Amino acid sequence: MEYDLLGWPPDGPKLRLDYERFSYAGKFVMTNTGKAVARTDDEIVAAVAFNEDRTDASTLWLRYVTVARDRRGEGIGPELLARVRDRALERGYDRLRIAVNNPFAYEALYRTGFAYTGETTGIAELLLEHPAPVGASDGDARARYQAGLDEFRDRDLSEAEEQFLESREGRRPPDFETEGET
Repeated sequence: MEYDLLGWPPDGPKLRLDYERFSYAGKFVMTNTGKAVARTDDEIVAAVAFNEDRTDASTLWLRYVTVARDRRGEGIGPELLARVRDRALERGYDRLRIAVNNPFAYEALYRTGFAYTGETTGIAELLLEHPAPVGASDGDARARYQAGLDEFRDRDLSEAEEQFLESREGRRPPDFETEGET
């Protein structure tokens, strides 16, 4: 698997993704966002688009993250996000933010060191940021993680999402979790 950062905002490249394989495919043709991809043998399997916050030049927003439908669940998304996170921090951004609309994305972001801020957007997305909000003890981190999952539990969900949330009931966030521990 190759991971490439294709460009930074505002001069990001256009990226044409197959709408049948990728969610948000149309969002990647914008040129004002940076882009990064994961690929195998010249086939893109994941992509992320990002831009600088309009009011805070030290904050980078991850706008759209997509993984090919046939490659989801392999850890490609979190790895791509971790690489973009690291490059953004090297570039001088102090904080990265993202809004997510499903529990699978929420979990993937936690695996990358993001944490729920307790805020939601006007379109019911949960806001996560890196570095995680300061001052969270292990108990606070668990409560914050579960609070985000609770936001999803109150929604109309697919069976897969309901099962996923049930499997996470009472657990620690992935960053604090060890194999077999709950």
